Amino acid sequence: MRRLVPLATLFTAACATAPQQQPAPQPTVIAPISESRGTIIGLTAGELVQRFGNPSLQIREGSSLKLQFRRRNCVLDAYLYSPPSGGVQRVSHVDTRNVMGADMNEQSCIATLQIP
Repeated sequence: MRRLVPLATLFTAACATAPQQQPAPQPTVIAPISESRGTIIGLTAGELVQRFGNPSLQIREGSSLKLQFRRRNCVLDAYLYSPPSGGVQRVSHVDTRNVMGADMNEQSCIATLQIP
């Protein structure tokens, strides 16, 4: 009887189904958001330069890029990253503040910075 217990365990294990592999998640494609909404998420560096002129500061860190635009009332930091599948860097995050460092409304800052 003692010999049957290990054999029964092996037999039960052999009948178990193999775990099914989960399908790989599909990358999310973020489309640029309409400029009429007052945001710059999704824009490229070239589009930012067309809109605000040359940045006052440009920092590369690894594969990311930070562009800073400033005027007397506002400072805007735009952080650009390449999509996971590769391609053109686009704005993924924006910080806006006044020259004293206090948070500022993003849409007001964008309106201040835009080239007429």
